[in-house]
Amino acid sequence: MLQRLYLKDASVEVPQAPQVFNRQWTPQVDVQVGTSINVLGESLFQVMLAVTVTAKLGEDVGFLIEVHQAGIFALTGFTSETEIQGVLGGYCPSVVFPFAREVVADLVQRAGFPQLLLQPINFEALYLDHLNKTMDKAGAAAGTLTTIQ
Repeated sequence: MLQRLYLKDASVEVPQAPQVFNRQWTPQVDVQVGTSINVLGESLFQVMLAVTVTAKLGEDVGFLIEVHQAGIFALTGFTSETEIQGVLGGYCPSVVFPFAREVVADLVQRAGFPQLLLQPINFEALYLDHLNKTMDKAGAAAGTLTTIQ
């Protein structure tokens, strides 16, 4: 159960302002997303997304936006650590991401730039991919190959 959503931190940098607004706006946009999980208590977890968006015009940074959007989740009724990790690594970030995406879009426009919409992310697929890679490394170390379908 989702207990609370909150914006933990946000920043906007426009290092080339005001000159950047006189240039043709055809940026190269780089988006980095990371997740972190903190145990807050018995069955209570914070899942935080760190989203960094950098827009460059050639070598110049047009803007840099960082958003840390978090949610507090109460997890009950799960019978294994694997299930809990799956929910925390896949489902919970999917709940938090739309709010982070909204903050990024708002900050981009408040900074004076055209609308930027981040594409949806399938965190469950990313979590499974991460799990497969971890298991493959462990299997290779043990001399076997393991994958999750």
